[in-house]
Amino acid sequence: MIDINDITVRIGAKVLLQNATAHISDGQKLGIVGANGCGKSTLFKVLKNELDTETGSLFITPAHKIAFVEQEFADFNVKLIDFVLNKDTERKELLEQLETASDMELSNIYERLNMIEASSAEARASAILNGLGFSNSDLQKPIKEFSGGWQMRMALAATLFQPSDILLLDEPTNHLDLEASIWLESHLQKYAGTLLLISHDRHILNAICNYIIHFDNQKLVTYSGDYDTFKRTRDMQKILLQKQAVKQEKKKEHLQSFVDRFRYKASKAKQAQSRIKMLEKMDDVALIEDNAATRFSFPNPLELAPPLISVEDGVIGYGEKVVLRNLNFSIGEEDRIALLGANGNGKSTLAKLIADRLKLMEGKIHRNNKLKVGYFAQHQAEELPLDQTPTEFMSRLMNENSESKVRSHLASFGLEKEKALTMIEKLSGGEKAKLLFAAMSYEAPALLILDEPNNHLDMDARDALVTAVNNYTGAVILITHDLHLIELIADDLWLIKDGRCKAFDGDLQDYRNILLNTDSDKKQNTKKEKTEKKKIDYNEAKLITSQIKRLERELDKLHLKKEEIELKFADLSDAQEIVSLQKDLAYVQNQMNEVEQEWLNLSEKL
Repeated sequence: MIDINDITVRIGAKVLLQNATAHISDGQKLGIVGANGCGKSTLFKVLKNELDTETGSLFITPAHKIAFVEQEFADFNVKLIDFVLNKDTERKELLEQLETASDMELSNIYERLNMIEASSAEARASAILNGLGFSNSDLQKPIKEFSGGWQMRMALAATLFQPSDILLLDEPTNHLDLEASIWLESHLQKYAGTLLLISHDRHILNAICNYIIHFDNQKLVTYSGDYDTFKRTRDMQKILLQKQAVKQEKKKEHLQSFVDRFRYKASKAKQAQSRIKMLEKMDDVALIEDNAATRFSFPNPLELAPPLISVEDGVIGYGEKVVLRNLNFSIGEEDRIALLGANGNGKSTLAKLIADRLKLMEGKIHRNNKLKVGYFAQHQAEELPLDQTPTEFMSRLMNENSESKVRSHLASFGLEKEKALTMIEKLSGGEKAKLLFAAMSYEAPALLILDEPNNHLDMDARDALVTAVNNYTGAVILITHDLHLIELIADDLWLIKDGRCKAFDGDLQDYRNILLNTDSDKKQNTKKEKTEKKKIDYNEAKLITSQIKRLERELDKLHLKKEEIELKFADLSDAQEIVSLQKDLAYVQNQMNEVEQEWLNLSEKL
């Protein structure tokens, strides 16, 4: 059990929590959400006893063991498997005691080792490491041989292996690929203790959490249910409070009107005084105020003749090492493709080929000679000039002397006013990601490649990214561990595995089941037994689903066009121009009716 009672937490002059309270029962799985910088990670420091509260009290059941990911390694020469096994300190100490124990002590030590299932420890540790993407051959390698990203994974593995009653995880999927994220989700669902999870990954919050703690105006507000339930509840509360505020304002106006009319009339003076007291006792309704919504906007490209890119019998790699072979594909102007496959299988290598940053070793590639590609990769943030402002950086990149044009483009990705004039070294990870979006898109590319675009984006910015990509009229290649992002953007899935790239015959749930080996043998046998008709039905359904998504994007664009035309009416007085606009509006409305009818027909067929 964790009891947080009226705590106040301050970092420097900034108050993050003030008289905040929350009660967490054993076995609950809670998502911790709130705007970047609100104090989520600071709360974890308080729970880990690394930071004192200014006021209030914190109670955690004394016998409970707390596990959290540690960022530092005591010994970089230790083998990976031993590093993880050593996190079970009781097992380690008992094994060390065996070397010097007397005959009488041995039986007690062995009994305790049996109770903590020490004999299966190595198998359990190996399963966790395999789930997070490490091969069996990796287990005997020293920590120093792994990159920083893989060291973050091994730190997470050690935390998951460590016996615990309370597990604190802060953005655990940030350094994982999709495959490891799916495994982690399954593992956490089975965790028997109390889980507190800080995450901007909507899918994992929905899949795991049965409670949400929201940082709201320096308070902790607990909601029952997953993240989507929290959002619906909060939106409903916002609407109800707004209605109450309007109702109360009308009541205040009515009371004030009576006071103004009869305050100095002797026969009504008592009634007027009574209403004055009523007005004084009426508190303002506390409305729920969120930060201004983030908005992104990718400039739409000129239409190009398809295909944008096609590859025949392609082979790619580095030096003499082949990474992918037998590449045969084409990308059209409205394709939305998500690349699946574990880290190291070649997703980013394929992205570099498409972005023209890597040449074919063998085969043929055809590109539309007018094709421009916007390429986003997280490592690019490390290459940004830290001693420049976003405005200076984009001015040089765009070769643009007009600061207003540069500032306008930056503003389309949320870098407005002072943020556009702040040194890049002082920008947050999310703000640097927004700058990279601006840098990749200023030429209005016909193809966007997004390689883990949302690692440093908060929930609001991730929603803005989805909206912007779905409003964008060009093609998209997506690499991400965020299932929610794939579900909302991608129409097609390509699986990169065993040195090949091919269309994946299934949806994300099928892929998830394969990764978790859920009835995998049965699924393979069932696939072989399918009739040709069933295969045709499945492929037709997949095609219809893709067409429906395209129609929905087209409808969104037509709605925007209609709104733009309607706004123009307010500024017109010339009859001829009004008639011309009315014709444009009728044309757009006719297009909307046709698209809506086609959408209805396809939805009914599906």
